[in-house]
Amino acid sequence: MRAAPSLRRCLCLLLAAIVDLACGYLTVNIEPLPPVVAGDAVTLKCNFKTDGRMREIVWYRVTDGGTIKQKIFTFDAMFSTNYSHMENYRKREDLVYQSTVRLPEVRISDNGPYECHVGIYDRATREKVVLASGNIFLNVMAPPTSIEVVAADTPAPFSRYQAQNFTLVCIVSGGKPAPMVYFKRDGEPIDAVPLSEPPAASSGPLQDSRPFRSLLHRDLDDTKMQKSLSLLDAENRGGRPYTERPSRGLTPDPNILLQPTTENIPETVVSREFPRWVHSAEPTYFLRHSRTPSSDGTVEVRALLTWTLNPQIDNEALFSCEVKHPALSMPMQAEVTLVAPKGPKIVMTPSRARVGDTVRILVHGFQNEVFPEPMFTWTRVGSRLLDGSAEFDGKELVLERVPAELNGSMYRCTAQNPLGSTDTHTRLIVFENPNIPRGTEDSNGSIGPTGARLTLVLALTVILELT
Repeated sequence: MRAAPSLRRCLCLLLAAIVDLACGYLTVNIEPLPPVVAGDAVTLKCNFKTDGRMREIVWYRVTDGGTIKQKIFTFDAMFSTNYSHMENYRKREDLVYQSTVRLPEVRISDNGPYECHVGIYDRATREKVVLASGNIFLNVMAPPTSIEVVAADTPAPFSRYQAQNFTLVCIVSGGKPAPMVYFKRDGEPIDAVPLSEPPAASSGPLQDSRPFRSLLHRDLDDTKMQKSLSLLDAENRGGRPYTERPSRGLTPDPNILLQPTTENIPETVVSREFPRWVHSAEPTYFLRHSRTPSSDGTVEVRALLTWTLNPQIDNEALFSCEVKHPALSMPMQAEVTLVAPKGPKIVMTPSRARVGDTVRILVHGFQNEVFPEPMFTWTRVGSRLLDGSAEFDGKELVLERVPAELNGSMYRCTAQNPLGSTDTHTRLIVFENPNIPRGTEDSNGSIGPTGARLTLVLALTVILELT
């Protein structure tokens, strides 16, 4: 009686061996791949081992989270005798095969899972097929395609008496996965405090308890220090602060010389006084990152560097944004130099303005490269503008139908950014217009009632002479 269970166990093992011999065996696996870079050629390799006769090989690309399978390659043994797609790296009788699919120029859209399905005939009957499959996830990387550094909230004015926060934004687009972005100042990495939320506009200067090091040796010399102290003394005495003038050694561009319409005013006042809130120490930097996925699978990264601006030290400081990415052999870089505006070049058209003409006064560049973008404010010295307003914001001032009364009027253009401001003046010269008799234009440059009556009398005289 005890031998019966052992006999049954042996019969089960024998039956399983017979079934396995009849059905055959099949194992499938896909060789793993490291992340690949968009544009490279990629080969997917499916290895399978069997002792049966092959029926078919099918490659699928899986999309939409596995709900859709797109067939990209099929081999059917019933209708093809071509085995060129398979490579035996052992002897044929070993029944070890490899099926490959080559993507000549992989794209970001090729990123995702792939499956290799292999079928063999059942040894018991050719009407039955034994199936097995393997899968792999193809990770396609893409290097960033663009990098740019801009200033946030610009154009913005220069603040003489209150500290203000300043933010540089580094925008990196086209990368997958998201790159690592960091800032440097004058070639040295910036040790910034991570910031999860942007600082409030009215929060005042940002502060941090970490020790700081002085930057006086970098940009501040004795001359600047003496001028800064003299400004404070002038403020204590209640007098008008001294403003330094720009160097006159620069040769003006002959193509931008003022035309006879204007009188060249030789003085340009640069407002660079630095009040008590300015400190001669390295500021505390705060860094915040944001990521925005794109529809093509890439990520746009924005790195925001914020600190309390010190025009005395930050002017002419070089800031660079650098990007590291596994698909890049070396970092990408974009850089800007913070510079206050200096020496605006004024161009006025027409070159010889006459009564009734429309005059345009335009700021055509500076003596230096200015960053961030400045803002422009126009005023008329000693009076209001032609339209009655006290000032006009914009790069170009337009005076429509100028009257004779504007001859000799002086206009001031104030160009400023958070690093500093500068004023330049130009005088308008208006010539007589032979087509408009003297005294016939009103204060706005239009022909008045007297001129209209005179024109009517002249017209009637001409008609009478003709008749």
